[in-house]
This record gives sequence, C-alpha cells and structure tokens, in this order.
Amino acid sequence: MPALVLLGAQWGDEGKGKATDLLGGSVDYVVRYQGGNNAGHTVVVGDQKYALHLLPSGILSPGCTPVIGNGVVVDPSVLLSELSGLQERGVDTSKLLVSGNAHLITPYHATLDKTTERFLGKRRIGTTGRGIGPTYADKINRVGIRVQDLFDESILMQKVEAALDFKNQVLAKLYNRRAISAQQVVEELLGYAEQIKGYVADTTLILNRAIDENKVVLFEGGQGTLLDVDHGTYPFVTSSNPTAGGACTGSGVGPTKISRVIGILKAYTTRVGAGPFPTELFDEDGEALRRIGGEFGVTTGRNRRCGWFDAVIARYATRVNGLTDFFLTKLDVLTGWERIPVCVAYEIDGERTTELPYNQSDFHHAKPVYEYLPGWSEDITKAKTFADLPKNAQAYVKALEEMSGAPISAIGVGPGRDETIQINSFI
Repeated sequence: MPALVLLGAQWGDEGKGKATDLLGGSVDYVVRYQGGNNAGHTVVVGDQKYALHLLPSGILSPGCTPVIGNGVVVDPSVLLSELSGLQERGVDTSKLLVSGNAHLITPYHATLDKTTERFLGKRRIGTTGRGIGPTYADKINRVGIRVQDLFDESILMQKVEAALDFKNQVLAKLYNRRAISAQQVVEELLGYAEQIKGYVADTTLILNRAIDENKVVLFEGGQGTLLDVDHGTYPFVTSSNPTAGGACTGSGVGPTKISRVIGILKAYTTRVGAGPFPTELFDEDGEALRRIGGEFGVTTGRNRRCGWFDAVIARYATRVNGLTDFFLTKLDVLTGWERIPVCVAYEIDGERTTELPYNQSDFHHAKPVYEYLPGWSEDITKAKTFADLPKNAQAYVKALEEMSGAPISAIGVGPGRDETIQINSFI
C-alpha cells in the first residue's frame, strides 16, 4: 500500500485540509511534517466547520492516527488548546502521536518574532508573529528546545539559559525590551509536560513499521510550494520545507517509500503576506474572488491577495515536487465569469518565458501573459462526476491539467466533504 505526500502547489491556502479529510477514511496515519501553528486548514464535515492550525487534518477521521512529525515546531499551549477545543466538540483525540524530536516554540520565540517584524518596518516579511521562524533558527543554530526536553528539568533549564544568554542581549540592547527570565520560561514549559507526555512517541519508528506492514500513510504539508524556504519566493517564504522532500526529513521516512505526490491547486491563485504575485488583482474581480471564495486566512484572519490561475507556478510545483497528481479545489468559485483569464507565461523586460525565473529580481518584474477561456454560469456544486460539469468547466479543467504537467485526479466543487468529484483514485 502507498505512502502519499499531499502538499500545496501554490502559496498555501489551496484546500489541503479538504483533500486530507477526503482521503482520511482510507488512510491509517496522517502526518504533519513541517511548519507550526502558522498554517491553517479548514475542514467542513456536514454542517460542522473545523479550523485546524497545528493538528493534522486526519484527526477528524475515525480510525486514523494523526501524527506530528519531528519537522514540525510545536507551541505546547496551542497544541493543548486545539486538542481541548476538539474534545469539547466530541472529537476523539486520543490517538494523536507527537515526535519527541519536534522543536518547541517558547514564549521568547514569539516575542522575538513580533519585535523583529516591527523593527523591519517596510522591509517586513509578513510573518504571523507566532515564533515559527525564530524556533527554526534556534534548531539550525543548535540551541533549540525539543519536546523530549520537557521531561528532564535539568536539561531544560540548561538549554533555556543557553538560548537566552544571547537573546536577552538582543532584546535589551537592540530593541530596548525587558530581558526574559529563564526560570519563568522553564516553569511555564514544565506546566505542559504531564498533559503532553501521553502523546509523545518515537514517530519515525512507528511510521516506518506501519509502511512495512502495508498501512497507508499520508504526509500532509502546511503552507505551499512557493513558500518553501529553499524553493519558494525567498525571502518571502516560511522557515521550513513544505515541498515533497520535506516529508522525508520531517518524518524520518526515506524517499524510496513514497509512492505518490499529490499537489493541491486552487482554480485561481491566492497568497497571504508580502512578496511578488504576478497575477494579483486589484479590481472588482479580485474582490469578487475574495468574497465568493471566503479568502481570509484560517490562522491570521488576514485578507488573502487574489489573482487568476498561474500555470507557470503550477508547472514549477510539478517539477520541484515530482507531482504525480493534482487535486483542483474551489472550481465553483469561478462560476459566473463570462471568460476566465489564465496566466500561461511571463513577460520580463520584453522577453516571454514559460518557466519560473530563478532570479528574484526577474520574478518581481514578471508580468502575466494571459489566455482567456470561456466561463460558465451553471451551478456546479451538485456535480458528482466530471460529465456533470458544464462543457466550459470541463474545458477549463482540461486546459489547466495540460498546462500544469500532471493529471487532475479530483475536483472540489464546494466546501463540503461530499462536494468533490473523484476522477482517479489516489490510493
């Protein structure tokens, strides 16, 4: 049975939660392998809407084991709050597993994140201020705090003191902020230890054994390909690797065990935060996409920037992730347009290119080259098969598939769990 990676093929917010939830009934494990509570997934089950930030979407599927892998950064207060919220709504959270090697977001990480972003002013990156970047920086600098450190007070104190030696100098002397007490940080973190301990496990061992036993394991990325710290629109990116390669390092499962890589594509394009966005709209069409699509960040509540579908980005995502399939979401949002522009190339300094420029300056100056496809006015939310779609909607999907370089195997025609057209099975 397969091990699957499911990830965002644009700038995030493509509807990964819906896709994961759709597969949840056929999957034994769903694994978050990177990011933290700066990501957000909305899942609609019946008349119930769930906003998940840190927890894998599979936690809503009975029989599925949700896993937070070693590549995730965990804010313990957010984790426990999210678990409590689901438990109050009758969701069983007892199967959750958390890697002991995952790094912890501490109070000083969030403080540094917000302070630094304010200090940057017009040069700010557009972070969520939740401490994600500083936590990953500490991980790379080898002064990070891991989940397993919660269970050894002596080691925890040593590590927090070591981390704060430098950070307090920065806060006090550069930002004119009060120094943070190591003792207070340790006491707060220790307060979470007993509540979290029952979830902590050697997830790398468990996942590899599960795959060897022919269990189905789904690796769920947060954010999207264009926010990858290595392959995204740097520096306007996240601090981890949402691309397919990150699934391996963020879970401890080798690449030879991955059998399928599914990219989630919105039928148009959105992005949150600063950075270049060639197809961004500043007119009534952009406002209509935002209003009809409900384009507001699940985690931040910020308005998402909206634009037309960008085939250049989709092809790039296919290449860097080795995508085998696409799940196209929110096709219903485009109902009502007489014709729909699709970006097929960029014009940069008078030259046309169909590939994403590797040069940051070129991408900043890229102008979209559009082709126009006929739209449709029929309601498609009740469509159950591809043939049920209006001819122009079918043609739109086929055009996007051809431009993007991988087959579209499922189509979202509404927000609900059952509002999906399955063309090819993912499993």
